[in-house]
Amino acid sequence: MRRGVLAVLLAGLFLPAGLAGCGIPAQTEVQVDGRPEPTAGAGSLNGRAAQPPSRTASSEPAQFIRNYLSAAAGEREEAYARAKKFIAPESAHLLRAKQQSSEVDLTVVRLGEDLVVSPPSNDGTSVVTVAVQQVGVLRADGTLAPPVASQTRYVFHLRPADAGGTGLFITDPPNMLLLSDTALRSYYDTHTIYFWNSDQSRLVPDQRYLPSAVSPERRVTEVVRWLAGGPPDWLAPGVTRLPAGTAPINNATGAGDHWEVNLTMPGANDFKLARLATQLAWSLQDFTGELQLKIQNQNRHTVDLKKTREIFPLYAPSGAPERFCVYDGVIHSVSLAGEPASAVPISDEVNKGVVAAALSRAGDEVLAALVVSRSNRQQRLLVGTDPAPVTLFNGGGKWYGSVGRPTWLRSLDQDHPAGLVVADGRLYRFDDMAVMNPVTLTVDGTVTAVAGSFDGHRIALIIGGALYVASVSVDGNAITVNPPRRLVTRLTGLTAVDWYAENQLVFAGNDAGRPAAIYQTTVDGGVETPLKRQIGAEVTQLASYPGGSAGSLPPVMYETNKAAFWNNPFTIIRREEVLGVAPPAPGVRAPNPTAPFFLY
Repeated sequence: MRRGVLAVLLAGLFLPAGLAGCGIPAQTEVQVDGRPEPTAGAGSLNGRAAQPPSRTASSEPAQFIRNYLSAAAGEREEAYARAKKFIAPESAHLLRAKQQSSEVDLTVVRLGEDLVVSPPSNDGTSVVTVAVQQVGVLRADGTLAPPVASQTRYVFHLRPADAGGTGLFITDPPNMLLLSDTALRSYYDTHTIYFWNSDQSRLVPDQRYLPSAVSPERRVTEVVRWLAGGPPDWLAPGVTRLPAGTAPINNATGAGDHWEVNLTMPGANDFKLARLATQLAWSLQDFTGELQLKIQNQNRHTVDLKKTREIFPLYAPSGAPERFCVYDGVIHSVSLAGEPASAVPISDEVNKGVVAAALSRAGDEVLAALVVSRSNRQQRLLVGTDPAPVTLFNGGGKWYGSVGRPTWLRSLDQDHPAGLVVADGRLYRFDDMAVMNPVTLTVDGTVTAVAGSFDGHRIALIIGGALYVASVSVDGNAITVNPPRRLVTRLTGLTAVDWYAENQLVFAGNDAGRPAAIYQTTVDGGVETPLKRQIGAEVTQLASYPGGSAGSLPPVMYETNKAAFWNNPFTIIRREEVLGVAPPAPGVRAPNPTAPFFLY
């Protein structure tokens, strides 16, 4: 019988993250404006913009359009009215009237680096052409759903205000409310809520967006509505919804250390209420004090938010992550900038011919998955699970042309440790006997990388050079990868991915057609940030530790051009930083460390 693992999930970490146009006058020169959109608005909240800029904040055409692409940000009820102020009165009907409600969807677009502007003509009109990526649809429930629109550019015709007025007006707006990804970053907070997995033993995170300038009462109200409304489509197969018919009754009430929530909840017994209370305690991580649950106006359950989080901690590793790499086919510890290093938890007898590895802690055991190579460069997977050092490995199965870096699924079921690995372009599940079974995916394409999250119920995949996320259902020996959702990224031809935080990914690919760059993105692809650009060669392996302390950048290591690098700053890992390696003989060129990874 295997020993129990650490209790549930990583606590929330949100780390700083991110043309030829029809109608352009033929007699004017085209200018390129590549300035970033400012984040300052009317007032601020915790150092962030509280309200998007007004129509008259800028009369420079490119900046005017950037401001327009922020106008819908904030409280949904006023989104249409704010955007309408930027539109010429004679053109206001071009925005659909049905969008005047709190249920309006916002089309989120990622702007190209340049806005193309034609100088004003004799009558003061001008044209701004904006290249975009369709990122998704920001819904009223705070989720960023996959994109629906397909436009790759928008062309805006501008005219000056009528006599006596100031600023510009748009004369031909798109018939949807647009929101730039920069505005999403500037005027919204990311907020994590939690759903129980299928057997209600572990909480699984879900990311939502909430306008940054909202009251505490509104935050509590929205969290209750989000939980009652259920998870997004891609996550839903892997988690448990609240009982059908659960819905809030009016808004949450209270202040400070006491809050009350009134809702309908069919079959609301003590078990279900206790489970909901734990969800709420973690979905309201910045709240302390008491929260009183009422079912149709009857007091049914009172939860101490802070104490509940202490009793039921989210999954977190013990101790600092340990760095390892492969040096000349052998796994070695790595010590960077004076960091402590531990012994390699693999016996010397099997620590040879390694090209990639994944190690994970499960109680007092180490789960080890090694990709080894033989002389004809074929590769296979070896798996061992024991207290360190792991001496007995299972393998001997099929050899493949290529096997990627494995990932362990952090399940609570210690009797059935399992992981995922890519071999010859297909995704496989493996167990502690190194038996590999193909995993059926609903997306066609060559699979090149897979990475598992801290909670063990979500994975990231690279399929056909694109980034996907999927929920994972675990039931003993049965592991189901549910239909993946594709994320929109600025990079193309992606090669590597890992989890960067609870709801963030780090990935590598081609940047504007040039290899390579490493970017960070949210789990829904909404907010994307470059971490390292102009690497110059393909990133072949990428590893991060998603459990860093709040306010610190998660450590990242990667392999490119047969050498390993780390991100503090992005520099090569030197042979001298690899422990247990003897200096090379005179005249012999030492190999570089490769295949870096973390143990936690």
